[in-house]
Amino acid sequence: MRVLLKLSGEALAGDKKTGFDEETVRKVALQVKQLTDKGTQVGIVIGGGNFWRGRTSENIDRVKADQIGMLATIMNCIYVSEIFRSEGMMTNILTPFECGSFTKLFSKDRANKYFEKGMVVFFAGGTGHPYFSTDTGVVLRAIEVEADYLLLAKAIDGVYDSDPAKNPNAKRYDTISIDDVVAQNLQVVDMTASILARDNKVPMRVFSLQEENSIVKAADGNFNGTTVTVD
Repeated sequence: MRVLLKLSGEALAGDKKTGFDEETVRKVALQVKQLTDKGTQVGIVIGGGNFWRGRTSENIDRVKADQIGMLATIMNCIYVSEIFRSEGMMTNILTPFECGSFTKLFSKDRANKYFEKGMVVFFAGGTGHPYFSTDTGVVLRAIEVEADYLLLAKAIDGVYDSDPAKNPNAKRYDTISIDDVVAQNLQVVDMTASILARDNKVPMRVFSLQEENSIVKAADGNFNGTTVTVD
């Protein structure tokens, strides 16, 4: 089985809300190692929100702001990759543009070669283009490498019909179709990513990163969260 895991940058920062929290990252690494030890192939995309969230000033051009965000995701992947290595995993980082010797240039063939060698593959740098989020980037990579599932580790424990932080009566879905996600604009991922997932039939499992062993449980399918179906 091959899964693609999406992590938010903010989640990796822990209570500090910025930068890295090594213990949080190590807990993620230990879960991923459980999967790779069982033969599951794991790809990872990380957001950049622990360093940069869009334009912080109207004086910064949107394209340049997005480029800063792409670089933030690369920093995150380099750091997390090293923590993974310290826990005994082999890793490699692929980007859609050249980064000197820091990363390798993405291609499907290269990604498949690394997966077949048992490596955890980090997909950094988003799509390589402005105006596309890491949500779109992770769905695109899931399609390209033919992942069986997209695992979305979030701050909340699934998909709700409204914002549970604002509505105490918000209902969580155990299962929902991607068609309904798009129709109701539920923002599991952004709309561009949702439509891409719908059109290319990418199933998703949405869960809270904070719950014990949640990544392993989501990969196994026996988890507390929401399954987004594509049938």
